[in-house]
Amino acid sequence: MTKLIGPFNQILTMDGLRPQGHLSDRELEIVEDGGIIVDKGHILAIGRYADLDDFAGEREEIDFPSVALPGFVDTHTHICFAGSRAGEYAQKLDGHSYQEIASKGGGILSTVKNTRAASFEELLLGLLNRTKDLLARGVTTCEVKSGYGLNIEDEVKMLSVIQNASSNEPVSLIPTCLAAHTTPPEFSSSSEYLNYLIQNLFPLLKKDQLTNRIDIFVEEGAFSIEEAEKYLLAAKQEGFDLVIHGDQFSVGGSELAARVGALSLDHCEQTEVEQAKLLSEAGVIPIVLPGASIGLGMKFASARMLLDEELPLVIASDWNPGSAPMGDLLTQAAILGAFEKLTMAEILSAITIRAARALNLHDRGILKTGMRADFSVFPTDDYQEILYHQGTLTPQCVFTGGEMAYVI
Repeated sequence: MTKLIGPFNQILTMDGLRPQGHLSDRELEIVEDGGIIVDKGHILAIGRYADLDDFAGEREEIDFPSVALPGFVDTHTHICFAGSRAGEYAQKLDGHSYQEIASKGGGILSTVKNTRAASFEELLLGLLNRTKDLLARGVTTCEVKSGYGLNIEDEVKMLSVIQNASSNEPVSLIPTCLAAHTTPPEFSSSSEYLNYLIQNLFPLLKKDQLTNRIDIFVEEGAFSIEEAEKYLLAAKQEGFDLVIHGDQFSVGGSELAARVGALSLDHCEQTEVEQAKLLSEAGVIPIVLPGASIGLGMKFASARMLLDEELPLVIASDWNPGSAPMGDLLTQAAILGAFEKLTMAEILSAITIRAARALNLHDRGILKTGMRADFSVFPTDDYQEILYHQGTLTPQCVFTGGEMAYVI
């Protein structure tokens, strides 16, 4: 059904921005007193509401001060899980490191235990509840990783849950296989485990079309660069897009990402100019995760430097039960922006248009003719108020595919 939605005091389209490097707020395209015509889930036209006033179809009136902007795209989350790690958070506050907690049976393996024990229905309910939170915060597309199963049965269970949730909820969920999150205790070596995944899991992912994305955690206590390279090249041979958890506690992941042609390097807390140049030359997208820095009490990734090196900075929440339990993308992006001296254009592009490209999605993250009609409506007449309030100003309503999917 074709309809006109508006009027909006401002529509922030995110159109016409450079795909990488720094951005000035002057580059933001703002349609004043605007309207959006949608048809069959996509944008038919955008313009001044008065110029669209001869539209003869249905109208959906916005009767409060409003700014519309593309739905946020969260490119890195772990929101399919069971259990809580609140006790571990208390340990972190008491001075224990992430690696120390993991070495004593906590960390990822703690969540693995709970997730393996959870039924399909229990995992689905938890995921659906979290997608409702996402929608209320303006997130309309969200990447979701497996990685708390660490065996064929439970990795497939997780990816099937993600697939089911995406087909039944207005939030688009993009599945990623992170079976290479850490080595489960059933295996004597990490190399043995990775070979097991290549031989037994990869064919199932293809046959059942559960994902086209493969991720691996490259770090001490997880997988070495040599092990990860063999694994990723096997995935690439099968046609999967490659993603790497890297440069979180030590460098090395960035060099690997450049060498294997990964789509993105996620974390980047330890990435410096030398590594950034490699990413830029190889066309690897850096995804920074301020939620993990907040949750672990460690430094933020050098977002300003990444932009200065002409990279397409993307910001994601890393929402997970251990190191990043907050899950609020807008708040995290605003905080990172303050510390890293990012412009509003750089922050907003990092959670909309540039984020969409990091997932190989070219139909969202921007408001223009032909794109998905996914947008959030904030109760203000000035877009600058959104980041100024650092996440406390939330959407009044959210549209996905041109239909109102959330309203206060």
